Amino acid sequence: MVDLRSDTVTKPTDGMREAMATAVVGDDVFGDDPTVNALEQHVARLFGHEAALFAPSGTMANQIALQLVTPPGGELLAGADAHVVTYELGAAAVLGGISTRTWAATGAALNVDRIADMVRPAGFPSVPTAAIAVEQTHNLGGGGVVPLATLHDLRAVADAHRLALHCDGARIWHAHVADGVPLASYGAVFDTLSVCLSKGLGAPVGSLVVGSRERIARARVIRKRMGGGMRQSGILAAAGRYALDHHVQRLAEDHARARRLADGLAPLGVVDPEKVRTNLVLLDLTKARLDAPELAAEAARRGVLIAAMLPRLARLVVHLDVDDDGIDKAVSVLTALLS
Repeated sequence: MVDLRSDTVTKPTDGMREAMATAVVGDDVFGDDPTVNALEQHVARLFGHEAALFAPSGTMANQIALQLVTPPGGELLAGADAHVVTYELGAAAVLGGISTRTWAATGAALNVDRIADMVRPAGFPSVPTAAIAVEQTHNLGGGGVVPLATLHDLRAVADAHRLALHCDGARIWHAHVADGVPLASYGAVFDTLSVCLSKGLGAPVGSLVVGSRERIARARVIRKRMGGGMRQSGILAAAGRYALDHHVQRLAEDHARARRLADGLAPLGVVDPEKVRTNLVLLDLTKARLDAPELAAEAARRGVLIAAMLPRLARLVVHLDVDDDGIDKAVSVLTALLS
């Protein structure tokens, strides 16, 4: 079976399992798990921030960060296809009392002027804008990378209006490898970031919230309130640290295989390989004889798992458990189904 549904389906490597088995642990709720503390300090340094907080999931990390930068009743601006809007089950509203307003779905191709025009100042009766969230890389944007220059322009807008800027950086490691931008350069743009260890990097669990020391102290309280306080979580943190030490630069291999996958499917007219920058390949099935759920079901019967994201949009994600033979099989199966 070739599993291309997500890069979250990876299994820990032997080295990662060894790191988990030998991790020194404590009680993280009391702040005395040395492996968790070391991971948090390491990730904070990578992004040039003061502190970080280990959380069980990317959704929790995002929602903690959004509550740090947007007060209840405040407004968050984000893309209509953003993960924090589309795939987190209304958590910003339910958990944080946050009002969201979105710009038209553009993936990683942000129109900074359009976003600036959306900002609402404080004052009755409109809901004041408090923060802007962007996604790096962009999931429904096919793994697209927001250029650093665009992020600097967005930072200028945020500063001009005294807004916070949050990065849903679940796959920011892929952007770092694809564009060669230092992680600290990304960190310098944002007030808060969420970064994931289980998407692409191969860890079984875990994300981190990154920000100032004061914000992360508040984040610890919010995490506990949300049920995210873990005890001997150094076992999980050890997997994340192993992933950071061994699996970041190898993402270039996933990017190359994703491009090879796109090249193989390009003759079918369902993907433009030039748009494949990282490890995600989106198939546009608007003119295909099968829709996304039908294609996913038929491919699964032939040993290839893919994700139906929208009725006519399928997603294929390359990761460390997919080799060249897996790419060849996926191309063969999907070509047979779509020809």
